[in-house]
Amino acid sequence: MAEEKELIMPQHVAIILDGNGRWAKSKGMPRNYGHVQGAKTVEIICEEAYRMGIQYLTVYAFSTENWNRPKDEVDALMKLLRNYMKTCLATAKKNRMCVRVLGDKSGLDEDIRKRIAELENATKDNDGLHFQIALNYGGRDEIVRAVKEIAENIQNGVIKAADISESYLSELLDTRGLPEPDLLIRTCNEQRISNFLLWQIAYTEFYFTPVAWPDFTKEELVKAVEAYNHRDRRYGRV
Repeated sequence: MAEEKELIMPQHVAIILDGNGRWAKSKGMPRNYGHVQGAKTVEIICEEAYRMGIQYLTVYAFSTENWNRPKDEVDALMKLLRNYMKTCLATAKKNRMCVRVLGDKSGLDEDIRKRIAELENATKDNDGLHFQIALNYGGRDEIVRAVKEIAENIQNGVIKAADISESYLSELLDTRGLPEPDLLIRTCNEQRISNFLLWQIAYTEFYFTPVAWPDFTKEELVKAVEAYNHRDRRYGRV
C-alpha cells in the first residue's frame, strides 16, 4: 500500500462565509438563526485551523454591500457582532489568538469600534492563530482608501509618484504586514469573489464547496486543504 503523503498546510486561508440565511430557511428558521449558528462555526474552525497548522485565517463577516440588506437583518447582525466581540475575546485568551479587524471601521457604531479596539489591543501580543475578521469591508473600498492616502502623501510632499510600487500600496491596505492568502474557500456553492481581498488574492488558489457555512466542519476544511495540495502551485509555495 502506498504511503500517504503528509499534507502541506497553506500558511494563510481566507473564507467567504456564505449560506447562513439559506441554511436557516431550509430548516424553517429565520435568517438570523443561521447567522448565530455561523458564528459558532467560526469559533470551531478557528481552533481546528490552528491545530492543523494554519497560521493565518481571514473570514469575510460583513461586507460594504451588506448594508443594503433589510434593516431588521442588519440590526440583528450588528447585535450578533456585539455579542461575538465578547465571545471572541474569551476565545482569543484561551487559544492565544491574535485578532485583527479589516475594513472601514469608521462606518461602524462607536460602541462596536470601542470593542474592536479593546479586542485588538488585548490580543496583539498573542502567538497563536492570526485571526482577521473583515467587517464593513470591500476590496474596492480598501483600494480606494489606499489610493486617497497615496494622493495625500504626494500632495504633502511625503513621496513622489516614482516612489509608488506594489509593495508601497500593499503597506497602505488593511492587510499590511500579513502574508497573501494561499487558499480562498467559499461555501454554499457560490463561485464569486464578492469584492473580497481583490488585491491580495492575485495568486491565491480557490476552493468552492456546496456545504453551507453552518455545516462547515474540520472534515470540510481538510477537503479544501487536500484540494490545495493537488494544485500545481508555482507561487508562494515551497
